[in-house]
This record gives sequence, structure tokens and C-alpha cells, in this order.
Amino acid sequence: MIHAMSTTPHRVPNASGRSAAEVNEEIRALWLRTGGTLSGEQRQEYQRLVLEWAAAYERASSAPQPARSHPPADSRKAA
Repeated sequence: MIHAMSTTPHRVPNASGRSAAEVNEEIRALWLRTGGTLSGEQRQEYQRLVLEWAAAYERASSAPQPARSHPPADSRKAA
């Protein structure tokens, strides 16, 4: 059974600073624990986790990427 979830943005309560991958693991664990059927309280937890995941994903995608150092194209080790 699929339940509608509001797409209205809300501030994530108690955003922990966890990575999107960490929050995703918790979401997966919730679904496994419940067998895919969420009670009202579990649905609220799921919604909170999805908002936390979205915030973590946004933080990661907006963070400056480290500069990559590439070796010069003609740098080959002599045999």
C-alpha cells in the first residue's frame, strides 16, 4: 500500500549531520523491520528520515568538490 507524502518542504528537525548513505540505511532498516507496511507512527518516522536524507543529499551535492590532481599526459614510467 502506498501512502501519499507531502512534498511541501519543511525544516528537518534535529538534523544530525549524518550522510545520505547513513540515513538511507536507516530507511531501509525501517522498511525491513515493518515488512513494508507502516503504521501511522512509523510513517511519521519515515517522513522525517526522508527529509533528513534529502537535506544530507543536498549538503553533499552542494559541497565544494576537492580539486583532482591529474598526472601530465606525457608522464610515463620508463621500463
